[in-house]
Amino acid sequence: MAPRAVIAEDEPTLAEQLRELLRQVWPELDVCAVAPDGIRALQAMEAHQPDVLFLDIEMPGASGLDVAKLSAGRCHVVFVTAFNQYAVDAFETGAIDYLMKPINAARLFNTVKRVQERLHKGPATPAVSTERSAASDSERQYLRWINASRGQDICIVTTDEVCYFKAEDKYTVVVTEKQEALIRKPIKDLVAQLDPAVFWQIHRSTVVNANAIAAVTRDFRGHFVVKLKQRPEVLSVAESYNHLFRQ
Repeated sequence: MAPRAVIAEDEPTLAEQLRELLRQVWPELDVCAVAPDGIRALQAMEAHQPDVLFLDIEMPGASGLDVAKLSAGRCHVVFVTAFNQYAVDAFETGAIDYLMKPINAARLFNTVKRVQERLHKGPATPAVSTERSAASDSERQYLRWINASRGQDICIVTTDEVCYFKAEDKYTVVVTEKQEALIRKPIKDLVAQLDPAVFWQIHRSTVVNANAIAAVTRDFRGHFVVKLKQRPEVLSVAESYNHLFRQ
């Protein structure tokens, strides 16, 4: 069966634009309903049992955050909004991504790839921050998204978009496939919040996403260097981290 989606957006023009962009980047997707408010989004979810919800946040009836909480564990959620102040709450509902309007096809394509990768898994349930069971207390919660600065703009970067982090004075630069942004936190503090199974420190000033590594080779001095899948630069590996690649 083709994957199914419901769009919840109270602006008809924006809803149609999103539907058209989805048609371009994910032609197999069946957009089975477009809901103009939160209540009808919940009704559409009950009627169509979609695989993914594309939710605006500020809607009449029930907000996108309310809809996401009520749909937890039943379908995947992507937020599409003009407001960046809801990012923390959005990801705590278990959302896959948080898209800022206006949406462009390239950014939506990355979101679609992320959704497609997770369709075979069960939808996420909301993160619980204050009332955790003893079992969940023992499970480490790693960063899933980052607030970063690019010029005068604040951008939301999910950790699976990151190719690598590099230290810059007291700050850290986050590098994705197509852009760089600044995190107002030193890299040594950031490392403690990242999943060590995914993010490998290869130098005191560099942390690389293992999934972004294309190859590891040696330079003319015999030192390890990392080549990336989506970036042209190579990253030096300090000798104290060579053990990561000796297998």
